[in-house]
Parts: sequence; C-alpha cells; structure tokens
Amino acid sequence: QLQLVESGGGLVQPGGSLRLSCVTSGFDLNYYAIGWFRQAPGKEREGVSCIASDGNWTFYLDAVKGRFTISRDNAKNTVYLQMHSLKPDDTAIYYCATHHPWRHSTVQAMCASAELDAWGQGTEVTVSS
Repeated sequence: QLQLVESGGGLVQPGGSLRLSCVTSGFDLNYYAIGWFRQAPGKEREGVSCIASDGNWTFYLDAVKGRFTISRDNAKNTVYLQMHSLKPDDTAIYYCATHHPWRHSTVQAMCASAELDAWGQGTEVTVSS
C-alpha cells in the first residue's frame, strides 16, 4: 500500500524559507517518482515540482523556478521540497503524491496530471506578514 506523510508546513513571513518533507512507506521508493502539488483556497490544484525515481529528472512550475528545490533521499524514504523567497501567492496546502511506474513516463506528465495513485494528507503553508 502506497503511503505518504507530509510535514514541515507552517506560517512564514514573505521572503522566508521552509523545507517540506514527504516520508513514504509501503513501497520501494527507488522505483517511484514523487511530486509536490499545492492547492490554494478557491484555486485548482497544481503541480509544483516532480522528481524522477533516480533523481536525475526534475520539473518545476514556472512560478517557483529558482526558489524551490526538490530532492530525495531514497535510503531515508523521504522526498524534500526546499522553499526559499516565499511569497503570499505560495500560500496553500501542499501535498506529495506518487504513481505506479507504468502510469506516467515523464516528470512533466506527472506534474500536469490529476491521475496519481497515492496522496499524503497535506501540510499547510501560509506566507503572511
């Protein structure tokens, strides 16, 4: 059973930083891509960043390029999203998610898709002064 648990959200001032963590269990992370998605109040969910199973391919939403970095430590079953220079527009609930290897062939496709096989419960990020 694919399980993911996010942590690391909170309240931060504009310009601040946070690191989100996604701890996985129930599957071998070495074979699974992981993505971070977010949903702000009144807005549709969007793919923020996705990373391939081997870490060699990443995708970033244009709005976060240069500010967010996705990484993974398969030995710790954990994927991270380091967020710098946070803006009020980054306020949202952030979810990590994964899909079975056969479902999407690229990280771009994963981040653009609503068809994923497991989601975490989400962690809330609020950027406000």
